[in-house]
Amino acid sequence: MLSLTLSGNCSLLPRPNNRRCALFFARTKRTTLVTSALTRETVAISQDAMADSRSLSFPILVNGVTGKMGKAVAEAAVSAGLQLVPVSFSSLDKPARTLEISNIEISVHGPSEREEILSSVTEKYPDVVLVDYTVPNAVNANAELYCKFGVPFVMGTTGGDRPLLYKTVQDSNVYSVISPQMGKQVVAFLAAMEIMAEQFPGAFSGYKLEVMESHQATKLDTSGTAKAVIACFQKLGAIFDMNEIEMIRDPKEQIKMVGVPEEYLSGHAYHVYNLTSPDETVSFEFQHNVGGRSIYAEGSIDAAIFLHKKVQSKAEKKIYDMIDVLREGNMR
Repeated sequence: MLSLTLSGNCSLLPRPNNRRCALFFARTKRTTLVTSALTRETVAISQDAMADSRSLSFPILVNGVTGKMGKAVAEAAVSAGLQLVPVSFSSLDKPARTLEISNIEISVHGPSEREEILSSVTEKYPDVVLVDYTVPNAVNANAELYCKFGVPFVMGTTGGDRPLLYKTVQDSNVYSVISPQMGKQVVAFLAAMEIMAEQFPGAFSGYKLEVMESHQATKLDTSGTAKAVIACFQKLGAIFDMNEIEMIRDPKEQIKMVGVPEEYLSGHAYHVYNLTSPDETVSFEFQHNVGGRSIYAEGSIDAAIFLHKKVQSKAEKKIYDMIDVLREGNMR
């Protein structure tokens, strides 16, 4: 489930005692401009896109199936009719083990085996596309591995040394989709923010920005989406330092202060950005909440399909992001 709310307050109102909670997560007395709830069952899919996805099948390897996000992507790949390669990797050097995902036995190999295994995969599946959902400190080493074997990949893992990641891909000339956010609807919101920042620089000059982001306790790094949205607000003139992001990872706080339903504690992304004018008479609040992982899994599969088509058409451009995927259209 995803919900998006934008609200503005231009009146002089008494401030509540718990200002942080009131400004960031109060659901009442808010002028709601946009609210959307999206699930797999409610998304309208065009007949053309459905036919296209049914006729398209290629091998896809998901690195990170031992994690919840990787498992969700693997399940989405099978549901989309793609050929799930029965191989994945682990950051721990343990004996090879197997996991069952959508009735497919996946063999999980440790770091010492990954070059040998990936080499055999590329020989057996020359048109394979890889999707990475591992851990931040593995991003760069994994990208070097994929580039060494010329494997096109979707990097869904956040963190790592991003400039080095882009340089590695550029130097190897490998096709890739790299994005800190794979949820298509959230990416569309991000794109709108970037357009606003480009066309109206300084519109929020002098405004104070406060940011809170809540994710499952297992997410180790700061949200890449939050950083991207903040960068837009900074271009718009808002005052903020990235170190001021308030990260909520305690499940008790997430339930009590943020309002995350218990069913989504193990997988959610709740973000709120609050802007206040220098004289504190005007405030704006931007909020987007995601419960569960399906939005990212489906977006990752769309990215993989997009990348496969680019490889097959021998596109001149090699490095893409989710905005490129959105612009292409024809998503499922």
